[in-house]
Amino acid sequence: MKNIAAIVLAAGKGTRMKSNIPKVLHRVAGKPMLFYPLSLLSGLKPGKVVVVVGHGAQDVKAAFKSNKISYALQKEQLGTGHAVLIASKALAGFKGDVLILSGDVPLISKDTINAFLKMHRGNGRKKPVVSLITTILEDPRGYGRVVRDSSGAVTRIVEDKDCSVLQKRINEVNSGIYLIKSDFLKENIKKLGKENAQGEYYLPDLIQMATSQGHRVVGLTHMEPDEVMGINNRIELARANALMRRRISDAHMLGGITIIDPDTTYIDHGVTIGVDTTIYPGVHLRGDTGIGANCIIEEGVRIEASRIGDNSIVKSHTLIESTVAGNDVQIGPFARLRPGNDIKDKVRIGNFVEVKKTVIGKGSKANHLAYLGDSVIGDDVNIGAGTITCNYDGVNKYQTTIEDGAFIGSDSQLVAPVRVGKGAYVGSGSTVTKDVPPDALVITRARERVIEGWAKKKRSKKSQGH
Repeated sequence: MKNIAAIVLAAGKGTRMKSNIPKVLHRVAGKPMLFYPLSLLSGLKPGKVVVVVGHGAQDVKAAFKSNKISYALQKEQLGTGHAVLIASKALAGFKGDVLILSGDVPLISKDTINAFLKMHRGNGRKKPVVSLITTILEDPRGYGRVVRDSSGAVTRIVEDKDCSVLQKRINEVNSGIYLIKSDFLKENIKKLGKENAQGEYYLPDLIQMATSQGHRVVGLTHMEPDEVMGINNRIELARANALMRRRISDAHMLGGITIIDPDTTYIDHGVTIGVDTTIYPGVHLRGDTGIGANCIIEEGVRIEASRIGDNSIVKSHTLIESTVAGNDVQIGPFARLRPGNDIKDKVRIGNFVEVKKTVIGKGSKANHLAYLGDSVIGDDVNIGAGTITCNYDGVNKYQTTIEDGAFIGSDSQLVAPVRVGKGAYVGSGSTVTKDVPPDALVITRARERVIEGWAKKKRSKKSQGH
């Protein structure tokens, strides 16, 4: 956007979070909370973005590597005014409006910021040098109060600890989001003092500076406090997560997805879902996950960083991680797909099957009680119940290859490295240690013996007291 720069305040330690993790890296719907204001800014395309870092600065920088972001280090936590002073050095030569956001306010929307910009840059003769977003709280404790004059114009912001008894009754509070003319900011940011209860340089003191100099200040009162809420503790973090999850679920439902119970469905930011898919309660869709169209994801399923194709069913209480699955696939219930799988179309993976780093070809099936690891399985292969690929010898891991059309009987062990040829049969209960040629039958179990009358004799001896 023309003639706009942005400063994002992200230096706070977040003492009330009681965490070793920088506050802005705590996650909201799968993303660090700082992701959201930065994502909003990427849509606005400001000429410059400066992120002020302090506590855990290196961790924050590592989480957001971008040549479109500059970082300013606030070594001492001396208040928001001090943070903006440090950041403003990176805006040398810039002329226009400076948008100031907080890294711990993740719910702010693009629509709100666009309306804020429109108000700030309105057609009035006397345009404001400072604009801010305010909101109304039933319990304003802890927030800076917005003081207005008899005409309703904003005259100053008084921080909670500095409020008089009368000012504490004010319910309109400062959200910490500002638009400030760059010339005014550069001229006045250095004039801030710290004669206040916290001994800090308060950025909101610019409001009173502006009015005392005869400039206009405008406040946009947001009627939905949740959108401009800051996160200061784990309770507020949980609330922000719930609000963001509901926002995400609503967007999916409006896009043609059925979510049976949004309040118990957990979908991360960025997850994609095709139309006419149904999501049952208790589902977690995390990270870079995509679900195709006309799918059913049953209750208790967790899918992380995976792709599920169209017309597929993931049955109850299945875990899928870093897996690509094709169309018309059925997985579960109670299956576990560990990372690195490539599941082709029409595959069936049933209950209590575990798969890891394995390719399973089109139409193949492992319907129950199997372990398939480090394997390449062809098309139309049947994996019997109780089959395992023995891929680990205690030192190294090896690959099992099962070619198209092979049949692996129940309770078989395939000791890698080993290959079962095309169309071959492995008899139930076999332990295969050597390659099986195509169309061959391998049986390694002991020959069956029948001893007639043995059980009857045993019972007779028992009845006689022997």
